[in-house]
Amino acid sequence: MSDALKHECGIALIRLLKPLEYYKEKYGTAFYGVNKMYLMMEKQHNRGQDGAGFASIKLDTQPGERYISRVRSNAQQPIQDIFAQINERINQELLDNPEYNDDVALQKRHIPYIGEVLLGHVRYGTFGKNSVESVHPFLRQNNWMHRNLILAGNFNMTNVTELFDNLIRIGQHPKEKADTITIMEKIGHFLDDAVAKKYKQLKAEGLSKTECSPIIAERLNVGKILKRAAKNFDGGYAMAGMLGHGDSFVLRDPAGIRPAYYYQDDEVVVVASERPVIQTVFNVDFDQVKELDPGHAIITKKSGKVKIEKILEPTERKACSFERIYFSRGSDAEIYQERKTLGKLLMPKVLETINYDTKNSVFSYIPNTAESSFYGMIESVEDYLNKRKTKAIIEGKDLSEEQVTDILKERPRIEKIAIKDAKLRTFITEDSSRDDLVEHVYDVTYGVIKNTDNIVIIDDSIVRGTTLKKSIIRMLDRLHPKRIVVVSSAPQIRYPDCYGIDMAKLEGLVAFRAMLSLLEDNNKYHLVEEVYNKCKAQVDLKDTKIQNFVKDLYDQFTDDEISTKIAVLISDDTINAEVHTIFQSVANLNKACPKNLGDWYFTGNYPTPGGNRVVNRAFINFFEGNNQRAY
Repeated sequence: MSDALKHECGIALIRLLKPLEYYKEKYGTAFYGVNKMYLMMEKQHNRGQDGAGFASIKLDTQPGERYISRVRSNAQQPIQDIFAQINERINQELLDNPEYNDDVALQKRHIPYIGEVLLGHVRYGTFGKNSVESVHPFLRQNNWMHRNLILAGNFNMTNVTELFDNLIRIGQHPKEKADTITIMEKIGHFLDDAVAKKYKQLKAEGLSKTECSPIIAERLNVGKILKRAAKNFDGGYAMAGMLGHGDSFVLRDPAGIRPAYYYQDDEVVVVASERPVIQTVFNVDFDQVKELDPGHAIITKKSGKVKIEKILEPTERKACSFERIYFSRGSDAEIYQERKTLGKLLMPKVLETINYDTKNSVFSYIPNTAESSFYGMIESVEDYLNKRKTKAIIEGKDLSEEQVTDILKERPRIEKIAIKDAKLRTFITEDSSRDDLVEHVYDVTYGVIKNTDNIVIIDDSIVRGTTLKKSIIRMLDRLHPKRIVVVSSAPQIRYPDCYGIDMAKLEGLVAFRAMLSLLEDNNKYHLVEEVYNKCKAQVDLKDTKIQNFVKDLYDQFTDDEISTKIAVLISDDTINAEVHTIFQSVANLNKACPKNLGDWYFTGNYPTPGGNRVVNRAFINFFEGNNQRAY
């Protein structure tokens, strides 16, 4: 993606179902779980590179023995940093205590991080915060083993204020008004309540205080706790938790906005944000990794019993389409094919824009994740050329061998044009200097473009258009092409996200700016104030009553009109080539990604009521000039 866009997070949960001695005997190490967690987090580093965290729980420890370990980092390479810390501690313990080397029981008792339940998390910094205190997993500590709660998630809640106020109403005093803290305290409240009730029941049955503890662990109903806690959640989420005694869970939102996949055999239960991560790390087939159904939780008891339980009634499935377009790794079998299909479906519009002149057109892509869509686009060009060549041969009369050879010789011209040279840091604050640095983020390949050529270059999506305008278009124009056609495998991004992706301000979106410019051009800018007044009138309404009136402004223009205006906005008078932009249609996006119909970025059709409140707030902020986030 040419515009830097930060994604939410990635989660990884491993539950070892056998004693640690089993893994030592079969795989040569009792640190099998730690090693696998490292791989799972590394394989998901695409989901977050600003922070990483790891936590583990040891089962059946004695009082006084440490059973929870946690390490977090916001270093430049956070995954490597936390596992360097873990390895250093483990190696030092083994060096200082040689008797631990072949004794798994001593390792478990004395060495941190080794355990049967392990949780990992990677993240990007949100809202400008990237202190280590913001890094998951979060820990809610208690002297009662059952009341210890460790939580990590890939989520964002639209109704944090409501959830926070509910906590205050029940007498809590949360230390921070953030969704992770709020969610953890919400679950923690009902966990405390469940433990207290079980304790009271067991005491009434005549058990001693010490006898109660293991039975509470056995009888604790994690599903019921989650049902009570999650009743009012509004957002997209896949949240993973561990309880101090060893129960664990992963809960997915009812619309399936955020992804979660799991695998289970007689040795492990594994959950991750992406399927190929599990396939690669545990060497299992595609069909063996299952998707966790929306509104459901996978719950593993301390005993090792695994249950998939419906926690919330699933709503219409609106799994995030951006996962398929860009965020998830393209090594997933389904995602790879979907991205190729996105490229194929764009070709009719591309051919029309270049007047079907494939001889004088060079096809390329913006590294690196647009590559799969590019392959699909080229397959479609080849199909078009094959039909044209077949027709020319069939209709040709008395063609010579040389003429047939010339017809067959035509193929798509493919070149690596745009090269991401380096991640240049804009350390200079003065605008002209910053712009000069941004312009050189991308480099181009010289000597392959003629002044009669079209350059057709595909990107995953166009969000803000900043890098296109300040870098890519300028660099491509240096090659002196006749026409530059920028193709987006995603539709026009028109609305803010509120479920985990860092798109909180309307005015940052180039499609929104293009629409405003068209309103001005057509003497319709007064509609902006009308929509503002409609948004203001809804401020005190319940989320379920709020409408997205920003749609009314986009409805004034066709998709093509907005695309044409975007082409104007991402170029200027210094560009000599014609600049065109082509966007995927929403219909084709849904056709290519039929299981991920969460298209609110493009349509404004939010999957939860809180989404309309967010777009309202974003528009009010824009109109009033408030440089604030909408959530």
